[in-house]
Amino acid sequence: MRIDIPYGPGVVHADLDWARMLGTLTVPPAPSAEEPVQAIRRALDNPIGQPEPLRGRVHAGEKVLIIVSDQFRQTRVDAVLPVLLDELGKGGVAEDNVHILFATGAHRPPTSAEQARILGPDLYARFRARLHVHNPFDSGQLARVGVTSRGTPVFINRLALDADRVIATGAVVFHYFAGFGGGRKSIVPGIAGAETIAHNHAMNLHPRQNTLDPAVRTGALDGNPVAEDILEAARFVPVDSIVNTVIDREGRIAGVFAGELDHTHRAAAEAARSMFAVTITEQADLVIASSGDASNFVQAHKALHNAWQAMKPGGRIVFVTYCKEGLGGEQFVKWLRLGTREAVFAGLRRQSEINGQTALSSLEKCPSTVFVTKLASENVRLLGARKARSLEAALSLARSELAGVSDPTFYLMPHASYTVPFQAA
Repeated sequence: MRIDIPYGPGVVHADLDWARMLGTLTVPPAPSAEEPVQAIRRALDNPIGQPEPLRGRVHAGEKVLIIVSDQFRQTRVDAVLPVLLDELGKGGVAEDNVHILFATGAHRPPTSAEQARILGPDLYARFRARLHVHNPFDSGQLARVGVTSRGTPVFINRLALDADRVIATGAVVFHYFAGFGGGRKSIVPGIAGAETIAHNHAMNLHPRQNTLDPAVRTGALDGNPVAEDILEAARFVPVDSIVNTVIDREGRIAGVFAGELDHTHRAAAEAARSMFAVTITEQADLVIASSGDASNFVQAHKALHNAWQAMKPGGRIVFVTYCKEGLGGEQFVKWLRLGTREAVFAGLRRQSEINGQTALSSLEKCPSTVFVTKLASENVRLLGARKARSLEAALSLARSELAGVSDPTFYLMPHASYTVPFQAA
């Protein structure tokens, strides 16, 4: 059959006549929510897990901190903030008493241009004097507020502790070891200290073996030690409410959820699950997956992780990933240069770090992967994968590596960054 799959700004093609197709794994475009302002206002009028809307709980003279995601998360907070500020104004809160904190976690800080894009130019201009960027390495920004039952020391940005009200915004998506993004993750790792982030992320590793902990998985909030520890740590911060969106694959608001930290996050997570999860009855020998417009490999890793969930053990992935900006930064590359999963495990046990976690996951999956990519050949080798000059050549290489498999099967995943396969129970 003819295979057509997205590759950067275009599409690549090839014929495949040696494997049996099990299906195309994708999610349909979601119907957008009602007009965004109305959807946001409706969510604020009907908060989840709270007795009355925000405007009835705030008071004149209160200092409010709004936490927003950084440049690596698409949340449409530019649409949320005007409605949220109007809600606060109805409760008597003066705009001059509202501050905004960018939740960077361990990411680099957003540039001024990125801040303006996140907030929208009007709000960026209005709040410029009251914008703050979290730095997890700056002890002067942090205060220790406690220790979780799993031993995570909780350091939090002082702005969240000094405010009368803390409101966290964000978007809820599947996350490969925290279960879901959004909600509690706006606090930890969002505005937490580096030591807090490292200790929490280390729970991704099996406590005794050099393997990833199987309890730490996509879509799991309960029974997942990373997710449970994040929630426990986040509860040290008096979060008044959250406003979380679910964004469809076209970047539109498909759902808005407001209210109490945990209940609201769970409601949004179920909406995200219904939009982006696909059920499979069996895994395939071959998965042909595209990372869409991911500009570097760190961003594309999510698509590779999703494809891996649809691949039979011992199978192969043909990964169509443009990656025009390379691997994704020196902090990621330094972990890859350790060379082996064992060396990365040892490094992470000494000092956990999100780029190391991604490197470890990549080194697990890339030996089963053939890349069609703009990445330099040496970078593909650093990942432990092979590079092919075309989709046709990649399929030929995968066929040779699956030569011992009788009646091989395959899935096509044209939007693998958004499509999360789960096996039927």
